[in-house]
Amino acid sequence: MLADARSRRLLTRALSAFNRRILRRRLPSYRVARPFLVGRRGLEIGGPSDFFARHGAFPVYADAGAIDNCNFSAHTVWRGAADAGQHFTYDPKHPPGRQYITEAAALSDIGDGEYDFVLASHTLEHLANPLRALVEWRRVLAPTGILVVIVPDRRGTFDHRRPITTFDHLVHDFDRGTGEDDVTHLPEILDRHDLTRDPQAGDYAAFKARSEQNLTNRCLHHHVFDEPLLVRSLTWAGATILATEWATPYHILAVGQRC
Repeated sequence: MLADARSRRLLTRALSAFNRRILRRRLPSYRVARPFLVGRRGLEIGGPSDFFARHGAFPVYADAGAIDNCNFSAHTVWRGAADAGQHFTYDPKHPPGRQYITEAAALSDIGDGEYDFVLASHTLEHLANPLRALVEWRRVLAPTGILVVIVPDRRGTFDHRRPITTFDHLVHDFDRGTGEDDVTHLPEILDRHDLTRDPQAGDYAAFKARSEQNLTNRCLHHHVFDEPLLVRSLTWAGATILATEWATPYHILAVGQRC
C-alpha cells in the first residue's frame, strides 16, 4: 500500500514537471487574445492555473492589469484554503486580486460588465450546468470582452472511454435548471473512468466514495467536451469565436468574444 502511494506521488510529480515544460511554449492563440488582456482586469474561475502563469502557454498573469478569482468553496482539493477578500495570489509581480467564494454559475456579488476577460481552465467540465455558467461569465464581461475556456481532451485523460456529451443534453440541463447536486452521470463515470490514468483517485472503492461526495469536493467531470461542443456552447452563450487550439498533452482551448 505504501509503495503504491509512493508510486502515485512520483507519477503525479513527473506529469506536473512534464506539463510545466510543455506549457512554456506560448500558444499561437495567445497572440489573438493578448490585445484584449494587456493591462486589463479579469476574473478567473477556479484559479490559479499553471496554464495562465508567466511560464505557461497562455501567460495572462504576466500581461493583465489585475485578476480576481472565484472558487465554489473556501477549501478545495486542488488549492486548499481560499479566504474571501483580497487574497488571490496569482503572480509574484502583481498584488493579490479579490477572492470570491461563490458558485461559478451564480456570480451574484459581481455586477454586469465588470471584467474585460474571464478565464477558466479545466473548470467547465466540473460544472453540472455548463451553459448556465457560460451565460453568467458572459454577463460579467464588458462589451467586446473575451472568454478564454480550456477543457480536457478526453483522448489524453481518464475520460477516454466516455462518450462526448451531446449539445442537446447541455441545453436540457440549462432548461431544467440542473444544480451542482446532480448525479445523472455518476453511473457512467463509475463504469468508464480509467483509474490507471488517475493515480490521485486511488482504487475503485476510494474513487467511488469520493465521487458520491461530489457536492462537497466537485471532482467529477459531469460532461465530456470536444472542440465542436466547446465552440457550440460558447456560441450559444453569446460569444463570437476568435480562436481555437489543441495544446499538448490534453488541452482544448477556445477564445470567444462577447457579442
